[in-house]
Amino acid sequence: MSYTAAIDQLNAMAPELYTRSGQPRRKFSLEEIRILLSVLGDPHRRFPSVLIAGTNGKGSTAATLASILTASELRAGLYTSPHLARANERIRLGPVEIADDVFAALYFRVHDAAQQLVLDGRLPQLPSFFEILTAQALLYFAQARVDIAVLEVGMGGRLDATNIVDPLISVITDISLDHTEWLGSTIAAITREKAGILRPRGTLITLPQHPEANQVLGEVAAGLDVRGVSAAPYMPPIGAGTAGPYFVEALGAAIEVDSPLIGAHQHRNLALAIAAAVELAGNHGFPITPAAIASGIRQTRWPARFERIRRDGVEWILDVAHNPAGAWALRASLNAGLTGALGDGRPRALIFSCLRDKPVAEMAQILFPLFEQVIIPPIHTARAAALNDLLAAACATGTPAVAAESVGQALQLAEERARGGVIVVSGSVYLVGEARTLLLAEKGVQA
Repeated sequence: MSYTAAIDQLNAMAPELYTRSGQPRRKFSLEEIRILLSVLGDPHRRFPSVLIAGTNGKGSTAATLASILTASELRAGLYTSPHLARANERIRLGPVEIADDVFAALYFRVHDAAQQLVLDGRLPQLPSFFEILTAQALLYFAQARVDIAVLEVGMGGRLDATNIVDPLISVITDISLDHTEWLGSTIAAITREKAGILRPRGTLITLPQHPEANQVLGEVAAGLDVRGVSAAPYMPPIGAGTAGPYFVEALGAAIEVDSPLIGAHQHRNLALAIAAAVELAGNHGFPITPAAIASGIRQTRWPARFERIRRDGVEWILDVAHNPAGAWALRASLNAGLTGALGDGRPRALIFSCLRDKPVAEMAQILFPLFEQVIIPPIHTARAAALNDLLAAACATGTPAVAAESVGQALQLAEERARGGVIVVSGSVYLVGEARTLLLAEKGVQA
């Protein structure tokens, strides 16, 4: 079967997260993916792994750690979600996405095995979109004989399909309110779900954060006799600023931290990645050197995280700030840039859309006042926030806003209104992914 057929089938099974009555659908059980993987030969038991959970920053942390491992001449798998343009982005060996033909072959192998399990009565239903992709990734890494895989948790942790592995290290990034319908309505409840990736007598790498999160992580770690490792020693020295390289001490040497990932919030993600690399080197025997850490950080590629693209004198900034914490991080980075090299009094426009389960009004209050114009296009998902809700949120901030008929038209309108200035695209991975594809398809673009 073809790659196109595999993608079409995957897209057809993309789960609806709500019932017709508006209630969140049930969480999936790890037992279902455990049964699926068992008939596939338990691929997740054939390589060591690092599991990374959190609300914000887990993808950046995972990408940086995988880049460090690759720079150490290790065969490093990387599994992340969601994707910007193609599902292949989620499954990588080093910096290289899984090939189309391999993706298709693995998809149909997993799908056919799952279908047979349903027919045999061993599974109550076909696996979800995410469970299928997770099984594909684990199979791919096993077949590629990776030295180690870095797995980004999808949602939560305790019941997430990635939690089927037995990680060498569990990393938990910053936790905030998001996906409250499924994970709980408080920081403490959400943290308890994220802490589900911890293992008895395992290792947790994290940083001090919200007091409620700190308390729950401490309680769960103590109950499991988990060894806690703080990444604080790898934070930049006071006064290092929000941009440019800085040095930290690791593995007995001074390491230059010069990352393409922009923003002060990325310092925390970088510190977590460095701490994980040091732990893998010091306690698990991986051949990671200070030079490899510096090189891996420098070579990290993680698009649409304050990514800057230049076209015809316009500076485009793409950032998938999909919740209030992400919006605050984007605002901090914009304030740092817009008062300096990015600003200089030039026009500024925002292209924005988000999902209906996000706090639209709160995100609008955080971001919209920074701009002279907000343009709102439709995005291709049934979960999109209603146009009227987005326009009302803009009105409440006093920021002029207009609707566009498509993402392509939104790009054109923004260019007309902010010619020679700065245009930010943010709010949803669906929006940013489509906008990025359109921008990079244009001639004269510099990424």
